[in-house]
Amino acid sequence: MTGVEPPRVRLRPGVAVTPLRAGLHLRGRDGSVTLEGSAGLPVLWELLAEQLGEADGSGAEAGRADRPRHRLDPADPRVGSALAALTAQLHAHGLLAEYPAHSAHPAYSAHPGHPSGAAEPAAWLGASTYRPGSAAAALAAARPEVAAADPGDPLATALVRALERAGTRPQVHRDAGLPAGRVVAAAGAPEASVAVAVGRTAGGGFVTAPAEPGRARADAGSIAARLSRDTDSGPARTGPAGTTAAAAAALTALLAGAAAQRLLCAVAGLPDPAVREEDPLLLPDRPAVLVAEARPPRASYHPWLTGQITPAAPSPAPAGSLAEALRRIGALADPHLGVLDAPRPGGLPQLPAALAACRTPAGNLVAGAPRADIARLVAACRAAELHLGAGPSGPVAVGAGPEHALGRVLRRAAAAAAGRSRPDAAPGRGLSEKAWREHPQARHWWTVLTRHLKLPMQMTVHQYPSEQAFLAVVRDASAPPGAAGVAARAVEATAADAAAVAALGAVTRAMAAEHGPAGALHTVFSGAEAALASAGVEHATWTDEGWTDRWLAGVARREPDLCAALARLTGLHPEPWPPGATDAGTAKAALHACGFTVLTGTAGPDGGKR
Repeated sequence: MTGVEPPRVRLRPGVAVTPLRAGLHLRGRDGSVTLEGSAGLPVLWELLAEQLGEADGSGAEAGRADRPRHRLDPADPRVGSALAALTAQLHAHGLLAEYPAHSAHPAYSAHPGHPSGAAEPAAWLGASTYRPGSAAAALAAARPEVAAADPGDPLATALVRALERAGTRPQVHRDAGLPAGRVVAAAGAPEASVAVAVGRTAGGGFVTAPAEPGRARADAGSIAARLSRDTDSGPARTGPAGTTAAAAAALTALLAGAAAQRLLCAVAGLPDPAVREEDPLLLPDRPAVLVAEARPPRASYHPWLTGQITPAAPSPAPAGSLAEALRRIGALADPHLGVLDAPRPGGLPQLPAALAACRTPAGNLVAGAPRADIARLVAACRAAELHLGAGPSGPVAVGAGPEHALGRVLRRAAAAAAGRSRPDAAPGRGLSEKAWREHPQARHWWTVLTRHLKLPMQMTVHQYPSEQAFLAVVRDASAPPGAAGVAARAVEATAADAAAVAALGAVTRAMAAEHGPAGALHTVFSGAEAALASAGVEHATWTDEGWTDRWLAGVARREPDLCAALARLTGLHPEPWPPGATDAGTAKAALHACGFTVLTGTAGPDGGKR
């Protein structure tokens, strides 16, 4: 009888099995499962292990010495049903692999424990994928090419050895266009070639994400420059300065092994090592760079956001919550590869309001908000604006998404237009203190400002003509009229919202002046952040707007109508300012890669500035 034999399903290499008193515990690279509830499970496992061909090497014999040996009949329908259920659990938890029935591929290695002695895919492939045979075939067909300025460079030779150990036959050639200490390895058909670049820097080294060869080379140059920006020396020839020969050799081996692994996983269709485990520091569907440090010795993956701009890498959807926005800000402010300084509370006080500070091209910046997480968002957006400078139509506005950016710029334009002729002027009808004083948030922040901080302030609130929009101005009563006397302005959908935000802004300005770095810029929270801060937050039925979360939810509900009113008042229609092909490596490219929005044309039709 002839025919194609079906593939064999086996336990993945590296899976450990521990029989329990009334169950089993199995654990592997990508999953684990504990099955309990029947003393027959260890006995059932013995039968299944024989069927999987693992009875001698997987740990199935562990713990048997003191067990009475029982024999189950595989023909018994109940046993067959139990075996199928157990197999399904192993499959669901990623503990099985499907092997070819017969293999003699050069990329395979013999499995001495198998009764037939047939050649099988290498153990690391079985541990990495459900179908190691297909991956092994892809590796055997690959012909990696390793390029370096000096083929005898220790990094190049280490990479060649790592590729050879994996079952491939790499070719090495000289490439005078590569700098010393950098190696590029590529594999695959010319029309679908994939490459990684690996390099040493003064402080350690890096391995790029798999990409087409041109991009891998370009990314390597940008990454090397980014990693060397805080050092006085460029790439090191024999290893990072101050390291011993043994440490330099270990670093070289680490970099070469990581580069070979990333390249071969890409060729074989396996998950990239950077994304095998959920890492809150990385962003989904965005490349990650392995950064190795020599002192202290360590290596970790970091987000890479400023690579080439291509139609294949569109901007992701805007962040849907404050937590997601902060995760993306963490990538923008990555200590190795980021484009922004991370906004942090640091040693700044967090009561009565919250502060966060960061460095910008214009100097130190301090942001204030009712909570520290919101202050970090405000600081990051303002810092990004200072990094970008002016766009093609004047100043820019940055937000975690289109609505956030628009809300920020419309408030800014409306407040600037109102105070352009006279800093303490306001449009429309003035309101009495009664219009806002009874609101719990406005009353709280005004009390903090005037009673707890004991600052001599005055509040004026005006309604814009024919619109449901209000401007609140907090002014130092002891100062003469003029710009110096205005402590804060806020534009919101209700008189109480405007008064609360303006009073909060004056509070955080006073806190920043007393506790922040000397001469630091100050930026404040606005209702534009409310939608992100309240997204996904459940409120107790007994709370009112005296609770910050409940107040922010109300501000978020009022946001669409406010933005429509401010657009009519200002005549402002800003346009997105996406990155172009020449923006690789810039803050604008990084913001685009994180789903942030950059708006230009924010000065309004009359040319007003922020």
